[in-house]
Amino acid sequence: MEPSGKRFLAAYEGDAPPWVIGHAQPVVRELVARGALRGRVLDVGCGTGENAVYVARHGATVTAIDYAPRAVEQARALAEREGVSITLAVGDALSLAGLPTDFDVALDTGVFHVFSDEERPRYRDAVAARLAPGGTLFVVCFSEREPAWGGPRRVTREELRSSLEGPFAWEGAEATRYENRMGSDGGAAHAWLATLRRL
Repeated sequence: MEPSGKRFLAAYEGDAPPWVIGHAQPVVRELVARGALRGRVLDVGCGTGENAVYVARHGATVTAIDYAPRAVEQARALAEREGVSITLAVGDALSLAGLPTDFDVALDTGVFHVFSDEERPRYRDAVAARLAPGGTLFVVCFSEREPAWGGPRRVTREELRSSLEGPFAWEGAEATRYENRMGSDGGAAHAWLATLRRL
């Protein structure tokens, strides 16, 4: 079991974790509105499935994985209630073993910022191996603009770029917000939306 994953197994056993907000992240809704989440989409670290269900409802073919089996159970129940078809599995974002290798898009909302420096290359390579050439990786993570009240690591734009380039071409990062039930500014944490293209 990876050090970064241990705490997530218990997080879903009691009350909902603070990153479960009951609806898709606003930044995900914006990406859907732009037409950026289409085709075969891999949701890496789907949690309780709100983003995955939203993206699938808007026409994408979605495969969603999470490290926590309880989260995947809740995501499956949500998809059934909403009448939306998605493929769900328990999986490790540091390997993504057994998944197809021709996804058009990989979506990460709140996963990258939990990894240590040593884990980041494994994550990058695992996601790259699942994307078709020309596929897009979107990463949403806490930025250094978010005050230090606790929670996940803060990540700079340069850290994102240097950690993910190689199998990916960097297309940029724009300031956004990551909605949650913790932290400052009413739970809308300062975040980056990074866009990278699979080479």
